[in-house]
Amino acid sequence: MERLRSSPLHANISTALDKLLEVIHVVQSRRKDEIANASNRQRQGAPRCQDDRDVLALASAIREMSVATRKARTVLWCALQMSLPK
Repeated sequence: MERLRSSPLHANISTALDKLLEVIHVVQSRRKDEIANASNRQRQGAPRCQDDRDVLALASAIREMSVATRKARTVLWCALQMSLPK
């Protein structure tokens, strides 16, 4: 889109995309933690109630990813609209 416009896009666009990438990495990390902790607990025979913290952390990260995804889609749509010929 920057090539179509022959000028750089607004700073908010790159900020929104950076935030989305950051949140995706957080979700991946939470999911890895959940898997690791679940397998460790299964080996140790620990009670299942510990899983709730991992699931809640993952759910919170997914909620943040959903918000960041909506913002990224919106700014990309705006960038596309600004890039199209008039």
